[in-house]
Amino acid sequence: MGSGPDQMAEIRRGAEEILVEDELRQRLSSGRTLRVKAGFDPTAPDLHLGHTVLINKLRQFQQLGHEVIFLIGDFTGLIGDPTGRNATRPALTPDEVAENARTYQSQIFKILDPERTQVVFNSTWMGKMSAADLIQLAGRHTVARMLERDDFSKRYGAGKPIAIHEFLYPLVQGYDSVVLKADVELGGTDQKFNLLVGRQLQQSWGQPPQVVLTMPLLEGLDGVNKMSKSLNNYVGITDAPAEMFGKLMSVSDELMWRYFELLSFRPQAEIALLQDSVKTGTNPRDVKFELAQELVGRFHGDSAARDAQEAFVRQFQGGGVPDDLKEFDLEAPDGGLGIANLLKAAGLVTSNSEAFRLIGQGAVRIDGERVADRDLSLGSGADHIVQVGKRRFARVRIN
Repeated sequence: MGSGPDQMAEIRRGAEEILVEDELRQRLSSGRTLRVKAGFDPTAPDLHLGHTVLINKLRQFQQLGHEVIFLIGDFTGLIGDPTGRNATRPALTPDEVAENARTYQSQIFKILDPERTQVVFNSTWMGKMSAADLIQLAGRHTVARMLERDDFSKRYGAGKPIAIHEFLYPLVQGYDSVVLKADVELGGTDQKFNLLVGRQLQQSWGQPPQVVLTMPLLEGLDGVNKMSKSLNNYVGITDAPAEMFGKLMSVSDELMWRYFELLSFRPQAEIALLQDSVKTGTNPRDVKFELAQELVGRFHGDSAARDAQEAFVRQFQGGGVPDDLKEFDLEAPDGGLGIANLLKAAGLVTSNSEAFRLIGQGAVRIDGERVADRDLSLGSGADHIVQVGKRRFARVRIN
């Protein structure tokens, strides 16, 4: 376990907010093993990369020597988290919750160390709670405090119904922290209210209040909305390797860096070097290959990741690539080769003007991705499959 300051630097990576940071710093400096909790309601059968933002942070705490508690909310899942909802969420059946919880248990250990992870279910204690106990719990919070919550406030102001059981959700989530004596609880930025209720309830029970650490919500493949199965903008961790690879390659060049920050296990210094390389001429596509390789390899193995990349390059987005590709070794002056010069050198166009015209028509692809930038420069040290129109192909290596 490193020193408190060293651990803080790691823990801050990608974090949106730490409340209260001085409390966390003091606890880390004490050298005590902290109890770090994150809860997941099993509302869908499979996890996606958006879920793994929190799981990756749990892994980081684990590697720093702390105790990780992965809480499966099989009881809260029956209530339905009202976070971000403008109407009451339909409740799941006990059978649906139980089945989803089983799949979560098998999937999290693709990231977490099973020997150092405590998996708990909040039905263990909530299922034994009497009606009198639940009333006592409800007596430790007020309606006024509940209505401070943005989504409840908006619904109340708009005259939309709020079911009484929805008020129980943050109370039960907070009570989980009391039972588990959590030192730290992780959640998405949308969970801040619930996490702070946990702090307040711990104080009510005479416990030191947990530190709240919120992580950003990962944008989905559309680059706009939170990753979600319902929006079909997700990358599932059980997606087939080729499907996962293709989805990740569809991420925009800008969003790619967000995925590196929140999903990659590479050191920040290494990611900074990749960003610098793109600024000096490396094709962002090559860097995106590395991201896709890492993530597919994490969930399916390195061999499957290599096969997925080869399949992507060979087929790019369903287009057939001939087996007898002409191959070219091209020199890149100053570390980069302009797209028009590349197309000419590979015999795919006869002039720069033809190259620019075809780019403007959307007829030029590199590794399956349409080229829109006529000033694109490709960096040295990579192989690419280049396509012009439907029938002209070449494999080029830039030296």
